[in-house]
Amino acid sequence: MSTNRGVAYVKQGVVEVQGIEFPELVDPRGRTINHGVILKVVSTNICGSDQHMVRGRTTAPAGLILGHEITGEVIELGRDVETLRKGDLVSVPFNVACGRCRTCKEQHTGVCLTVNPARAGGAYGYVDKGGWVGGQAEYVLVPYADFNLLKFPDREQALAKIRDLTCLSDILPTGYHGAVTAGVGPGSTVYVAGAGPVGLAAAASAQLLGAAAVIVGDVNPARLAHARSVGFLTADLSQDAALADQIEQILGVPEVDCAIDAVGFEARGHGHEGSQHEAPATVLNSLMEVTRASGKIGIPGLYVTDDPGAVDESAKRGALSVRLGLGWAKSHSFFTGQTPVMKYNRALMQAILWDRIKIAHIVGVEVISLDDAPRGYAQFDSGVAKKFVIDPHGMLAKAT
Repeated sequence: MSTNRGVAYVKQGVVEVQGIEFPELVDPRGRTINHGVILKVVSTNICGSDQHMVRGRTTAPAGLILGHEITGEVIELGRDVETLRKGDLVSVPFNVACGRCRTCKEQHTGVCLTVNPARAGGAYGYVDKGGWVGGQAEYVLVPYADFNLLKFPDREQALAKIRDLTCLSDILPTGYHGAVTAGVGPGSTVYVAGAGPVGLAAAASAQLLGAAAVIVGDVNPARLAHARSVGFLTADLSQDAALADQIEQILGVPEVDCAIDAVGFEARGHGHEGSQHEAPATVLNSLMEVTRASGKIGIPGLYVTDDPGAVDESAKRGALSVRLGLGWAKSHSFFTGQTPVMKYNRALMQAILWDRIKIAHIVGVEVISLDDAPRGYAQFDSGVAKKFVIDPHGMLAKAT
């Protein structure tokens, strides 16, 4: 039998590369799925959402195989698969979606109604998302392959840009979704909370959509320096100067047209003292303060229903002290939830292939081996300005 290895969540703060079962065309409930394919994983990325689980901030069980950002090569097809062939290179949306239910037909693939018995929405290698095995591995199963997979049109062209294309599975569409739902358009002024990979992807997406000025805020000096190096304006939230004052110094007014939360529930407070302490609602509240009346706020940053490591009992249930009255008074629009990757990934693939966006450079892609995944997790958790991309079979190294 063929072998397989994957990155497993062992306990809080610990991941380990383990031998795991080679995937079969069987779903988590034990049903044969002739609509699925087996992929040889070409690249698979470490995401900030993975870190939430590894930090012990979710109810993820020990032994969970991580990884929802997957690019792969088709090596086995179910008998009902019609549009794919062995050898095809494909991008895998992190959403597991059936393509048949009401929400999928309405392009809301992040909340598919059939792939997860527990709730709407499925994902690979993630807690409470249907039990689908993660793709930080050598091989992985993808169901509903004709619907889910985005085939790259030319293999050699794709391999030449694989470091960029690996970002199509999650962070680039997620950043783009944040920008679109925040109403970014030509001439917009935009504030992005968070200079991690998703925040930088959101900032790059805002530029792609024609924004006039894009400001990225964070408390991490290394990430802020990287954001400036790739062309974004920055706000240093570790300083005592209020965010509105920093925005006014840049734009001449203390507000922006559009705002994007790329941080989520593990946010930290502002100022020298505050930046050392978790303040779960601080980003949402600050965005309401600096977004103009009738402006929009996109929220691709992750918020969870259960957070055992939260700072107070309310936050452990996902209940945050959000100043909704302020947002109501300013007539703000809020947009939350998992990104429906398929809504954007084909167009963003074209933007990459035609050199409209250099996302690997912008987010600081660093390629590592599967065995080096624990180091990647540790460094990413320390706040380095990098996006770690795992290369299980050495294909990226050969391609570049």
